[in-house]
Amino acid sequence: MRLRRKPWARPELAACPFFVDHPPELRNRWAAAFPNRAPIHLELGCGKGGFLAQQAAAHPDCNYIGIDLKSEVLVLAKRKVEAALAAAGRGDRPVDNVLLLSWDIERLHLIFGEQDRVDRIFVNFCNPWPKPGSKKHRLTHTRQLQNYRRWMAPGARLWFKTDDEELFRETLEEYLPAAGFQAEYVTWDLAAQALPENVLTEHEEMFMAQGLPIKFLRAAPVPEEN
Repeated sequence: MRLRRKPWARPELAACPFFVDHPPELRNRWAAAFPNRAPIHLELGCGKGGFLAQQAAAHPDCNYIGIDLKSEVLVLAKRKVEAALAAAGRGDRPVDNVLLLSWDIERLHLIFGEQDRVDRIFVNFCNPWPKPGSKKHRLTHTRQLQNYRRWMAPGARLWFKTDDEELFRETLEEYLPAAGFQAEYVTWDLAAQALPENVLTEHEEMFMAQGLPIKFLRAAPVPEEN
């Protein structure tokens, strides 16, 4: 679904203290961008921010970076983060564990460097890019996973959810092994597992209402041999 252009979105984001207007300036310095040193969790394609807002409110001991391309969705993520933290009793102080940025995820190498470390990467319901010639754009494609490895701290994990069976299968059977990842937990029907750590996203609720099973995996980089 195409979002209608919102002329007020960019100015609202520009005035937001937890929106990063020039991400390349923080390359190799993301840990220092937060007031508190804490594990960094990265959501790639955060969309309207429902998942990110819930995570940030529930885990004040973690720092969150949400990335999406469109200002029209990031401004909604900004509002959801503020609302979730207010509901959690943190509305009387600045948002201190969330950063939002507008960036092309295929160009993450321009904003994350060798000195940056993330402890968890969330990929929730990314574009499945079903046509054979476009699969290289998938956020779980081998070339993307190889990039993520460079910034994943020891013990870091990739969490991936999708409704798309082909994307999930190819990620599990092709992309993860080729990029040096090993799946630790896999389910083809997340709702049936009642995983306590699961946080529902907007897309997840929509697909579940349609009767579509949600696929989920948690994977870790396999340590490289010396």
